[in-house]
Amino acid sequence: RVIVQEFIKEAGGADVRVFIVDGIVVGAMKRQGKEGEFRSNLHRGGSANIIELTDEEENAALRAAKAMGLGIAGVDLLYIGCSDSRVTAEELMGVAPGEVFVHRNIANMVISIDLNAMSVIEYAVKHLKVKHIIVCGHYGCGGVKAAMQSADLGLLNPWLRNIRDVFRTHKKELKAITDEEAQYKRLVELNVQEQCVNVIKTAVVQTAVKERGVIVHGWVFDLATGRIIDLKLDFDKILENIREIYHLD
Repeated sequence: RVIVQEFIKEAGGADVRVFIVDGIVVGAMKRQGKEGEFRSNLHRGGSANIIELTDEEENAALRAAKAMGLGIAGVDLLYIGCSDSRVTAEELMGVAPGEVFVHRNIANMVISIDLNAMSVIEYAVKHLKVKHIIVCGHYGCGGVKAAMQSADLGLLNPWLRNIRDVFRTHKKELKAITDEEAQYKRLVELNVQEQCVNVIKTAVVQTAVKERGVIVHGWVFDLATGRIIDLKLDFDKILENIREIYHLD
């Protein structure tokens, strides 16, 4: 069997990466290698910027994903989500079983003493070599709602305390929101943000960021509209701040 590929001139260390979910382009970036380097990997000194694709580029990416029969293309994923049964990770992202490594718990928490979550992250990053880690919360989260109430919930208290710590950390912002539903939604978003920070604190993720440019994403799913909201976290800034305190060699 012989495969012939059209010759493509070397691109000066630049490439375009496209993220496709269920036949829809949801994001794209252009990577540029440092001067004198043909590889654009971030851990080799390359840079990356979000871009808008041309119609030609978008069509080429969609045709490639379709030709390979991929419901999701462009990434290798670890998904950390809520245990809520109203939607599965696979349905949410439009992927088939086996295409994404999934961990779920009440309110999509990443707690350093939770051996289950830590083992999942260790295995996914170190052995499966995932390139992207997604922490996904959702509006209408019962765990976050429970954490906002003054009630003794027994065994749930230690778990919910971690969400209350998020409220305490962002108390000034949250208390300034007078509408209870808006405050609730904002706490959902801030909880996702803080769990992304907890992911970045782990040694295995810090190592993977340095060695191969692993990225952490924060999403919120809106059950009412069916939309995924990317919180667009400033990953580089978060990582820089984390390393000041949680730096691991």
